[in-house]
Amino acid sequence: MLLSAKDSLLLIVDAQEKLLPAIHQRDVVTSRMRWLGEIAMQLDLPILITEQYPKGLGYTVDSLEEIIEAARVVEKTHFSALRDDTFRDVLSEYNKKQVVIMGMETHVCVLQTAMELQASGYQVFLPADTVGSRRPTDKASAIERMRNAGVEIITSEMAAFEWLEKSGTDTFRHISRNWLK
Repeated sequence: MLLSAKDSLLLIVDAQEKLLPAIHQRDVVTSRMRWLGEIAMQLDLPILITEQYPKGLGYTVDSLEEIIEAARVVEKTHFSALRDDTFRDVLSEYNKKQVVIMGMETHVCVLQTAMELQASGYQVFLPADTVGSRRPTDKASAIERMRNAGVEIITSEMAAFEWLEKSGTDTFRHISRNWLK
């Protein structure tokens, strides 16, 4: 199945200040998150951000500042965002069937949220270049597990091109000017 911009919501899970220094390839991960988040903003997709216990782990990283301003931020304490009533209520307000999920850590909060979204009937897409863990083996194992559970494993560029659907539009021209970031 392909992504559709009209059916999609972008979910950024726990991309927080105190987690970031320990994340393997953190600069690549945050760069791809920012890039895809900016495209979601250009396409007016709803964006949700979760923060796991921000008093202890800090807030969403500064490099996503523009996206934070366009997003709805939900604080949580459960590893799976779906276990928090506030998150479930906010998610249901958007009435979207596709969730593109990115964030940290792949094998903990991203995995648990993705698996429960999938089990709840959402079509879940995980751009593998937009998630991170401290250890590469944890990330790889989490991605394999999510794939086996029916989560669509994609890349940030796959998501962008599927949302755009075609070239030749003003939106495509505007976004493609900065494509090679």
